[in-house]
Amino acid sequence: MNLEVVPASRTFIDLFSGCGGLSLGLCQAGWKGLFAIEKATDAFETFRENFLGENSRFAFDWPSWLEQRAHSIDDVLALRGLHLSKMRGEVDLIAGGPPCQGFSFAGKRNAKDPRNQLSQRYVDFVERLQPKSLVLENVPGMNVAHKYEHGKSRKTYYEKLLHSLSIAGYVVSGRVLDAADFGVPQRRTRLIAVGIRSDIADKLACAASSTPADVLEGIFDAINQAGKRQLVRYGQGAHVTVRDAISDLAIGPADHENTEDYVGSERCAGYRQVRYQGPNTPYQIAMASGVTPSEMDSMRLARHRPDVEKRFKAILETCPRGVNLSAELRAQHRMLKHRTVPMHPEKPAPTLTTLPDDVLHYRDPRILTVREYARIQSFPDWFRFKGKYTTGGASRRHECPRYTQVGNAVPPLLGQAIGSGLMACLSLSSTRVIRASAPSLAMAEKKAFAV
Repeated sequence: MNLEVVPASRTFIDLFSGCGGLSLGLCQAGWKGLFAIEKATDAFETFRENFLGENSRFAFDWPSWLEQRAHSIDDVLALRGLHLSKMRGEVDLIAGGPPCQGFSFAGKRNAKDPRNQLSQRYVDFVERLQPKSLVLENVPGMNVAHKYEHGKSRKTYYEKLLHSLSIAGYVVSGRVLDAADFGVPQRRTRLIAVGIRSDIADKLACAASSTPADVLEGIFDAINQAGKRQLVRYGQGAHVTVRDAISDLAIGPADHENTEDYVGSERCAGYRQVRYQGPNTPYQIAMASGVTPSEMDSMRLARHRPDVEKRFKAILETCPRGVNLSAELRAQHRMLKHRTVPMHPEKPAPTLTTLPDDVLHYRDPRILTVREYARIQSFPDWFRFKGKYTTGGASRRHECPRYTQVGNAVPPLLGQAIGSGLMACLSLSSTRVIRASAPSLAMAEKKAFAV
């Protein structure tokens, strides 16, 4: 087989970008960002800090017609339609993860949650711009039907989405992927849908003497191959564990705490933070690369009351690790929350949510810092977060604090593998390919983009 792949500069738009986890992963895979749409002001300020600043490592080519601020997708579709139409057919990828709260098993599944309808706005954007490819990320619950009257189920939102994208001219397929299989130190299953515009899918299928469905299968093969290489790099071939990820951020025993005064605003007076002394594992070395300890932000430790710290210590000493406490154990330790998971040091972390007190540090009697949250989500240490640390009550409706930003994000390493596999496919579509087959996409991706 003679297979030649010439990587080209590929562009993407990120819808529902949040703080930028998926954008970061795509950029790390060689993609170039054009713009992102995010409604939450706090999350967009984090995005701005990392992608729109003068010293951004992965600067976006943001268009002059779109103000660099938080936008709703409805406003952009309604008010910037002419500008979007001029980009029709020119963008390589539209990626995004519409809010998943109405689908998630971690919260209350609600078929009438208005956020469920945002997946249709994603389709509207795709129809308007006709990109060469698309990626959509959501929770697996998107493909589980909600129950209606008399116990009947209707089509899932995922099935409706695939139908709409097919009508829009795309061949789409989805898989449930676990971020832990891609070097992320966390068990986090997500439904990933990948689509190719029909004319491009037909071209690829013809060149490979296969079908469009085989082309999509080849893309997922390439994505999984990228994941295997990331496991070798970050976990030496095995899953990256909690200890691998954050042991360098532990505070140590009470009589010799590795902490210092928190450097922040006056409102944070009295807080402590970890005194960082350097990485110890391949994963930590990769995450800390190119950043000094003074540049690492979001290191603030929670201020637990003595009785809470004592309770956490008892949980760490007596309760099973890596699983949610039973109702009996929660009552025994006076834990009112329905989810409390003391992390297991030798396994990937449980799925992080937007609530920091859902998980306990594997050694210290405390919740995680935002930086530890970010590490477990595979954000590098140079990535900086903006906004409050936490919020509560009615403020949750309009504020997006740091823990929420990280908990909602697509893990960058998962995004990187997706971007690598898709990049290989589009590279094949724009180069001369002799006797290629759909599974060869994985080989092409390996040749074009070594992780």
